[in-house]
Amino acid sequence: MSAPLIFLVAGEPSGDVLGARLMAGLKQATGGQVRFAGIGGERMIAEGLDSLFPMEELTLFGLAELLPKLPNILRRIRQTADTILDLKPDAVVTIDAPDFCFRVAKKARRADPSIKLIHYVAPTVWAWRPGRARKIAAFLDHLLVLLPFEPPYFQKVGLPATFVGHSIVEAGVEQGDGAAFRARHGIAPQTKLLTVLPGSRRSEIKLLLPDFGHALSILAQRHPDLRVVVPTLGKVAGPVRDAVAGWPLAPIVVEGDAEKYDAFAASAAALAASGTVALELALARLPAIIAYRIHPLTYRLYRRLIRVKYANLVNIMQDRMLVPEYLQGDCAPDRLAEGVDRLLTDPAARQAQIDGVAEVARWLGQGEEKPPSRRAADAVLAVIKG
Repeated sequence: MSAPLIFLVAGEPSGDVLGARLMAGLKQATGGQVRFAGIGGERMIAEGLDSLFPMEELTLFGLAELLPKLPNILRRIRQTADTILDLKPDAVVTIDAPDFCFRVAKKARRADPSIKLIHYVAPTVWAWRPGRARKIAAFLDHLLVLLPFEPPYFQKVGLPATFVGHSIVEAGVEQGDGAAFRARHGIAPQTKLLTVLPGSRRSEIKLLLPDFGHALSILAQRHPDLRVVVPTLGKVAGPVRDAVAGWPLAPIVVEGDAEKYDAFAASAAALAASGTVALELALARLPAIIAYRIHPLTYRLYRRLIRVKYANLVNIMQDRMLVPEYLQGDCAPDRLAEGVDRLLTDPAARQAQIDGVAEVARWLGQGEEKPPSRRAADAVLAVIKG
């Protein structure tokens, strides 16, 4: 029997991380007897994927950002579905990015009902559009979910769902070396360090970096000895470096997970764009405030549909505002500076966050014997075996 062929589709950086870890888990589970095809970013490529086209073409957010790129997206949907039909993989694993992935899956299902379709990361039906559970049950064979409370939402409409945990717990976020980071960058042990995380999408960076920079100008007046580190990704590192060149407090721009996690360990607080990084900060026990701004039209459309009170998954899981959120109009320099200043000067506020996120880390699977990516790999192989 030949090694199974798994066709993976990731459409954004967080999916690229999940996909790469799943690929590593599949290699481990099969003793390396597995083949890959599909679409992914730099992490999945490093695991051996020859991406059908650059994943960055799919890394869009919101209606206003999507519309100009729509013709190309539609072409890529057709190309991806056609490639699946040509290759006839043992399983297709689509990862998050539902707007793209589900269209691909539905086209493949209509053309060949025998293809086994697995989706990794459940749609947040508990947050908005609960009817999606029944809709995706009509064309998916299995769902891999990150959170322990999610399977029943899908199982009740006939879609098998396996809780595998959040693979972010495998990243080693909590193992950063703060002393080494300070030594590498010439930061004295007593100097306070702030981590600033402006996001992984160009649209996020464009909207958030100006507010973050102005907030740092305010903080520089209150904390003239404060230092700033800005972790970023290779694909957006250039624009980030250009944008922060004029910031106060001598920002240090770093790339790569190891540098980022060392920066977390060295820092007193963080200012971050809402997203997966909020979970990384929770796992690292680094107190933070979360900020986000999207196109006003996109926000108005989403606001009418969302059923949860918070944007940050840490707060959603806790059902309280544990990590302060500054969204849209609240994402203003003076408010951001005030929120960061509190974390830099109020030990009680810092400790309250550290205590609260410990429970969230446990829910995400931190400390479990079998890592989430291996549990996800086992589930994929079980679907293939039938």
